[in-house]
Amino acid sequence: QLQLVDSGGGLVQPGGSLRLSCAISGFTLHYYAIGWFRQAPGKEREGVACIRSSDGSTYYGDSVKGRFTIARDSAKNTVYLQMNSLKPEDTAVYYCAAPSKTAPLVMCAAGVGYDYWGQGIQVTVSS
Repeated sequence: QLQLVDSGGGLVQPGGSLRLSCAISGFTLHYYAIGWFRQAPGKEREGVACIRSSDGSTYYGDSVKGRFTIARDSAKNTVYLQMNSLKPEDTAVYYCAAPSKTAPLVMCAAGVGYDYWGQGIQVTVSS
């Protein structure tokens, strides 16, 4: 079983930056990917960014391309989401997640196959 602990949220002004962290523990040897997702009240869950464990390849949602960066630190078993040029519409609860080892299909945009989730952290962008 994987355990994920996400941290780093808070209140920031428009144009500011935050870095979210996802600490991974448990059986991590062959996990496929780690993703960041967000959900605002009344809106669908959105895939923000994902990184593939095998080669570090990445996916970004259209709304965050050029502003957010996902990266991994294998030595620390941690995945980061660096968020720059934040906008009020980025306000949401953010979750990191990982697929189950037997998931037949894994898709970042909709979170298909992601079964292990962090507790969620609030990010609020407001002046």
